[in-house]
Amino acid sequence: MIQLSQEPVQIAGVPVRNHLILAAGVLGTCASSLLRMLRQGAGAVVTKSIGPEPRYGHAGPCVVVLEDGVMNAMGLPNPSKEFVNELALLDGEPVIVSIFGGNPDEFHEVAGWFADKAQAFELNVSCPHAAGFGAQIGTNPDLVHACTEAVKEWKRPVWVKLTPNVTDITAIGRAAESGGADAIVAINTVRAMRISTGLKRPVLGNTYGGLSGRAIFPIAVRCVYELYEACSIPIIGCGGVSCAEDVIEMMMAGAQGVEIGSAVAHEPDIFRRISDELYASDGIFADEIVGCAHVR
Repeated sequence: MIQLSQEPVQIAGVPVRNHLILAAGVLGTCASSLLRMLRQGAGAVVTKSIGPEPRYGHAGPCVVVLEDGVMNAMGLPNPSKEFVNELALLDGEPVIVSIFGGNPDEFHEVAGWFADKAQAFELNVSCPHAAGFGAQIGTNPDLVHACTEAVKEWKRPVWVKLTPNVTDITAIGRAAESGGADAIVAINTVRAMRISTGLKRPVLGNTYGGLSGRAIFPIAVRCVYELYEACSIPIIGCGGVSCAEDVIEMMMAGAQGVEIGSAVAHEPDIFRRISDELYASDGIFADEIVGCAHVR
């Protein structure tokens, strides 16, 4: 397998310790969990998505573990502005704050709470199971542009996390880029559901949810590949990554880094394991393989 050199890494203007980033929504609601992931080898961490008001989320069941992934419908539970106090415990660490809102003004307001604390913002315009937020913003190019532009006013790097639940993800990627995004994160979960044949009802309390894990890795690779062809800003791959080979494949599709989420539930030290496999003293520079799978 191709291995990478252990060089200083910057992704879209954000200094990170390596190419591996904890995805939003996974162990992201308290400083101790985020610090644990950094100590275990994550190059940076993304917080749980924080919104304009506290939310308790959907009624359970909220998470279902499947044979090839995880399906969830959390409903964006978060402590809202109170999270500022938690983030203060992570001063100086490579922390990207995930934020959401129902319109550009709300995105701007929430970003302002963290403007002097976050290394960057990740805009959640892609959660598939929270009415009025997430994908209801991220399926509209004009709204994506406006929300990105609003957060850029805080003069911090802005990453925009896209939904795969659209006809053409490149149209959304271009809207984020035109709004001033510094990077695109692709992808969030795939809208899905399962039904309990014993109970004769959906297994999730919200009926529908988002599918993550190994099952969506090919979808994520395809989205990264398409966005690399359509956009000129960096791409961070996300979706089903669970080994060093997956990281290399994402990079060949066009990703400059990757986020890892669901795999952490089964293997809390996954960042350390992948780092040990991914890097070598005689490895190649990442730039040599980013986008190399594209035919020119």
